[in-house]
Amino acid sequence: MEKKSDSYNLPPVATPNYNFAINAPEFKMNEDDFLIWFLEGVLEIHPDYYDCLMYLGNIYTAKGMYEKGLNADLKLAELKPTEPLIQYNLACSYSLLGNIDAAINILKKAIDLGYKDVEHLERDSDLINIRSDKRYKELIEELRAKG
Repeated sequence: MEKKSDSYNLPPVATPNYNFAINAPEFKMNEDDFLIWFLEGVLEIHPDYYDCLMYLGNIYTAKGMYEKGLNADLKLAELKPTEPLIQYNLACSYSLLGNIDAAINILKKAIDLGYKDVEHLERDSDLINIRSDKRYKELIEELRAKG
């Protein structure tokens, strides 16, 4: 039969008060920087980890790291070339980097593949660089005409 610890009538033990300090620089980052470090490490081992790439691409873009975001989106487009949302995000990355022609062409591809959220297109600040382009306006008109 198993005995309970209090049945031994032992006096309470005072445990020392330890202050643990983690000195590794990886743990002295803000949350987003830590997530970037962590997710990049995951991708070193699993370079085709789709969800990890999606999350990392979003963090890069939110932090203004547009070239890294573009690289994540290019890898995602390689993994899932017919996914409309992936193409849309890729168009956003090109727009943020000022590559208007690529942004328009990829946005057209996203729409051809089934992307249809016109309201989001019109509000998304990532696309501000292409909104004055005639081709963008034509894409929006075409999308609205499809219903």
